[in-house]
Amino acid sequence: MASPTPAAVNPENGQASGVNDDRLGLPSASGTLLPTKIPGALARRMALLVCFGMLLALLALLSLAVGSKHIELSVVLDALLAPNDSADHAIIRDSRLPRAVLGVLAGSALGIAGALVQSMTRNALAEPGILGVNAGASLAIVIAVGTFGVDGFSGYVWFAFGGAVLATGAVYLVGMAGARSNDPVRLVLAGVALGAVLSGIGTALALVHPAAFDQLRAWTIGSLEGRSTEVLAPLGIAVLAGFVLASFTGRSLNALALGDDTALALGYKVGRARVLILLAVTVLAGAATAAVGAISFLGLMAPHLARRFSGPDARWMLAYTAVLAPIILLVADVLGRVVIPGELEAGVVCAFVGAPVLIMLARRRKPVAV
Repeated sequence: MASPTPAAVNPENGQASGVNDDRLGLPSASGTLLPTKIPGALARRMALLVCFGMLLALLALLSLAVGSKHIELSVVLDALLAPNDSADHAIIRDSRLPRAVLGVLAGSALGIAGALVQSMTRNALAEPGILGVNAGASLAIVIAVGTFGVDGFSGYVWFAFGGAVLATGAVYLVGMAGARSNDPVRLVLAGVALGAVLSGIGTALALVHPAAFDQLRAWTIGSLEGRSTEVLAPLGIAVLAGFVLASFTGRSLNALALGDDTALALGYKVGRARVLILLAVTVLAGAATAAVGAISFLGLMAPHLARRFSGPDARWMLAYTAVLAPIILLVADVLGRVVIPGELEAGVVCAFVGAPVLIMLARRRKPVAV
C-alpha cells in the first residue's frame, strides 16, 4: 500500500509549510496546490453543480408562468424570445421577469454572504444579520422616511444599503480594530450588541413616525414583489463586485477553518483575510437586504445545504451556495403565490422552511463542519 505524501517542508527551517490535502485548497511550499485531486470526484461535483444550475433555470421559467394568472410556458418563451404588446407578455416583461431576476441575484448574494459569515466566524448558526446588516438598514429606512420624507421603495433602498454598510463598518471597528487577537467571537459579540442598539433606536423612531413604521413593516417581511426595475442594475453590479471579492476568499476560508495559528503558520495574513471577507459580506448582504428586505434563514439554510454536496472545500461550497440559495428563494416565492388566495411574501415562506431546518441542525448528532 502506498504511503501518503508528506506535507511540504521548508528547506530553511525544516518545518512543514504546507498541507497535503487539496480539498482544503492550501498551498505547498512552492505556492502550488499539491496534486491530490481525484478526477472522478471533481467531475461529479461539476456535473452536480451543472444540474443545480439547470434546475435554477427551470424554476426561473416556472416563476414566470405561475401567479394570480397562470400563463402557459409556450407563452412565456414567446415573451422572452419574440415579445409583443399582448397583456400576458406585458405581465411577464414588466412584473414577473424582473421579479425572477431579483430573486436570482438577491438569493445568491444572501446565500454567499451567509456562507462567508459562517466560515469566517466558525459558527454553524451564523448569518449576515449578526453583523448588524439588517439593523443598520432598518434604522436608515426609518430615518429616510421619518426625517427626510422619502416615500416608496425606490427612494429608501439607497438609504438601506448605506445603513447596512455603515453598520457593518461600525461592527468591525468595535469588534476587531485595535485588538491584539483576531478572534471572530469579538466580531460576533460586537455585531449582536450594536445590532440590538440600532434595532432599539429604529423601533423607537418608527413608533414616533407612523409612516416610517408602515414602510419598515413592509420591508422587514422580505419580498420580491413590487420592486422597481431600476434596482436591478445597481444590484447586479453590487452582486458582481461581491462575487469577485468572495472568489478571492476561498483559500483563506479553508485556512481559517484550521484555526488562526495554523493559518498564520501557512503564511496567511489572518487580519487581512477577515477584512476581505467582511468587505464581501457587506457588499453582498447590504445590497440584497436593501433590495428585497430582511429575508430570514436564507443565509443560514443555503450554506448548510451546499456543504452536503460540496464537502469541506470552501471554494466548492461557495459555488454550490450561489446556485442553491436562489433556488430556495424562488421556490419560496412560487409557493407564496399558490398556497393561499392572494399572495404570501417570500420572506414568510423562507421563515416557515428555515425554522424546521434550524431545529434539525440543533438536533443533529454530528453537526456539519464549518
